[in-house]
Amino acid sequence: MATKDITAEEFEKTIKDNDIVLVDFWASWCGPCKAFAPTFAASSEKHPDIVYAKVDTEAEQQLAAAADIRAIPTLMAFKKGTPVLNRAGALPPAALEDLIQQIRDLDVDAAIAAQEDGQS
Repeated sequence: MATKDITAEEFEKTIKDNDIVLVDFWASWCGPCKAFAPTFAASSEKHPDIVYAKVDTEAEQQLAAAADIRAIPTLMAFKKGTPVLNRAGALPPAALEDLIQQIRDLDVDAAIAAQEDGQS
């Protein structure tokens, strides 16, 4: 699956309606963003079951602010609608693949239950 540009209107539905979603927050003037784009796109071809979304922080400033994006590129990951990663900086291909495997292995339901038990 190729990457998909999403807007603020599509953001919530995208993360809620898909098992794993990776979101690349970027801007056209950002050198590291341009360097990371081919890595992100190549990874999307290897993992067709994952949604690879891109958010242009210039066009979607309110969404970037709501997501508390302080540096770009920033990669966010969601599993079953739950945020599981927020990492600034471009990643090399091997590091991105490692993160994807960690996200796949993460039992988000058990993590949420453990967090809720700790708050009781």
